[in-house]
Amino acid sequence: MQIASLPSPAILIEKSRLDANIARMQAKANANNVHLRPHTKTHKSVIIARQQVDEGAKGLTVAKTGEADVYARSGFKDLRIAYELIGRQKYEEIRSLMDNVRVSFCVDTEVGARDASAFFEAAGVQAEVLVEVDTGYGRCGVRWDRSDSIDFVRLVDDLPGLKLTGLLTHFGQSYKGPSEQQSLEDALKQASIDERDRMLAFASDLHQAGVRSAQPNTEEGNDLFEISIGSTPSMRYFENRTHNGFTITEIRPGNYVFNDAIQEALGAAELAECALTVQATVISKHRNSNGSERLFLDAGRKMFTSDAGYKTDGFGILMYNTRHMKALPHARITGLSEEHGWVNVSGGSTMDVGSQVRVVPNHACVVVNNQDHLYLVDGNEVVEKLSVDARGHVW
Repeated sequence: MQIASLPSPAILIEKSRLDANIARMQAKANANNVHLRPHTKTHKSVIIARQQVDEGAKGLTVAKTGEADVYARSGFKDLRIAYELIGRQKYEEIRSLMDNVRVSFCVDTEVGARDASAFFEAAGVQAEVLVEVDTGYGRCGVRWDRSDSIDFVRLVDDLPGLKLTGLLTHFGQSYKGPSEQQSLEDALKQASIDERDRMLAFASDLHQAGVRSAQPNTEEGNDLFEISIGSTPSMRYFENRTHNGFTITEIRPGNYVFNDAIQEALGAAELAECALTVQATVISKHRNSNGSERLFLDAGRKMFTSDAGYKTDGFGILMYNTRHMKALPHARITGLSEEHGWVNVSGGSTMDVGSQVRVVPNHACVVVNNQDHLYLVDGNEVVEKLSVDARGHVW
């Protein structure tokens, strides 16, 4: 099948770029002696997850228990829920998964930790948990630089029904871009250093404070105390190191598998590394009084989402040559309705009603979650239709 015959709009995944992205991140993990546990929120596809594991990934990261259930039923055996779980329903789902799968989740409050402890102690099992650490993003997690955070980790370590597996962070500030004094490269390098070093320092502080499970993970004979980091931008220049016997053990990037306009703007990926594009059709074209033209695509907010990021220009990058990943000059997606993409072209446009265009979206993860299928392509040929298997599992 040719891609021109696909229903419009459609999400296309260029196979060669997908393969290269998966291999590149696995090579980085191998070179730094860390496990790669990719976050599947980007693709939500069993087939792509299996390719990542076949390439060498240790396990998978998910955000919801329902997503974990999808991958468990598909034969994956090591799942990490990088999210705080609260409530009996979610604990019951974890308990059901534990019979066949290694599964872990996050805690960051005393209420959450004690509730989980009570449930799993009553069930007669130990659930693996990681303490989420706030390394400066200000979302979930205990602060890496506060003494009361050490007290919380000690509490979790001592609670019955829980096994403290390690620490986990999301360095979301790597998406903010550089300061006025920094280049893109320097900003990403500093983000990688800060994420790594703050986690290693906190692990060392825990050990020095006598937290039982926080034993150096480079010493033989100790149970592995896991230190889990990694977003796609902060992994661009990641280099592991050892600090007081602790080293990073795991990285969890997700977006790298496809990349998108946000990653390109941050300097975390080149356009040639963007595997996902949206194929859309021009459904309307009109000339403005100032000589520019406005075109409308059959893909709007429900396809592209309204997400923006550092230095993104509009709501995606219109391409005129996807083989060589060349952006269409003078054309911008300036607005989105639910089902319309608003395109402004300064001067005359080479596109006409019925023309098909390809767009690198700002945020690939949300785009995928809006659709049921992806199309794996090789040039103009459709290779395979992929299901977005874990879509819609919000619990």
